[in-house]
Amino acid sequence: MKKIFTLAVLMIILGLTINYREPILKFIDGYLYPNNITTLDSVNEYYRNYDFNFVKQTSNLTPNSKSDLLNIYYTFINAGKSQFTFYCPSEYESCIDDVKNLANNQDTLSDLNNFVHPFNSFNNIETKYDAMGRVTISLSRNYTEEQIRQINEKINQLSTTLINNNLSTIDNIKIIHDYIINNTKYDSDRSDRNILTYNSNIAYGPLFQGYGICGGYTDTMQLFLEKLNIKNFRVSSNNHIWNAVYIDGKWYNLDLTWDDPVITNIEADVLEHNFFMIDTAKLLEIEKTEHNFNQEVYSELAI
Repeated sequence: MKKIFTLAVLMIILGLTINYREPILKFIDGYLYPNNITTLDSVNEYYRNYDFNFVKQTSNLTPNSKSDLLNIYYTFINAGKSQFTFYCPSEYESCIDDVKNLANNQDTLSDLNNFVHPFNSFNNIETKYDAMGRVTISLSRNYTEEQIRQINEKINQLSTTLINNNLSTIDNIKIIHDYIINNTKYDSDRSDRNILTYNSNIAYGPLFQGYGICGGYTDTMQLFLEKLNIKNFRVSSNNHIWNAVYIDGKWYNLDLTWDDPVITNIEADVLEHNFFMIDTAKLLEIEKTEHNFNQEVYSELAI
């Protein structure tokens, strides 16, 4: 009799687990792992409160499609979370398979990274999942807390001298564009020979060490765009990254790296404006190889 009762209890528990998997897992995880983030009850100061065509903020943390998964990933990354958990519902039968595909798709993960504030961007993202539908994402950030403190200080200091409220938005962007280029050299050692002398892949390199590669130029410009409250994102091709900027109802391309050409036979800095606030048709007319980006992902810039 005891065995029959035990078997009946197990069958009831199993039935509940199948039919009410998500709330049961949430309850168990909340009890066992109280510090594991499963809700969006708070965001950090670098949260961006606007959407894009490719990804949007969501309060629905129960996915039912691939686009839902993208939005959940993006929402948590944008909120500044370092670890978070969500649950695949039993009705979404291919959920875990879709999670696996997303976790192994470095291009898509990099695209997600381009739509968040630089200080919320990650240099590594890891996805763990189990047969019960529990999915946990862990991130490590591109910037340390000390780097963020120093950079914020520097941006605030420079903004008081560079930004002129009496000028147009475009003129202020041009002043910042010129300042970054005039105070940064392209880090050929890192890009060509993988010699990691400077933090040139992030804004710390241009702002404090005077060296940058495309990621460093782009992040530095983006931090000033954030300071100016201008909607923007980073856009990348297979081997390059630059800024997309929204001004007066239109999206423009802004590429500081290509406006700071590497010329080895002269010592003087060279400053150009060929890639300053141009539309995509003009961009691809000038240079197609490194700027051939996915226009479905970055559809704001599509021709």
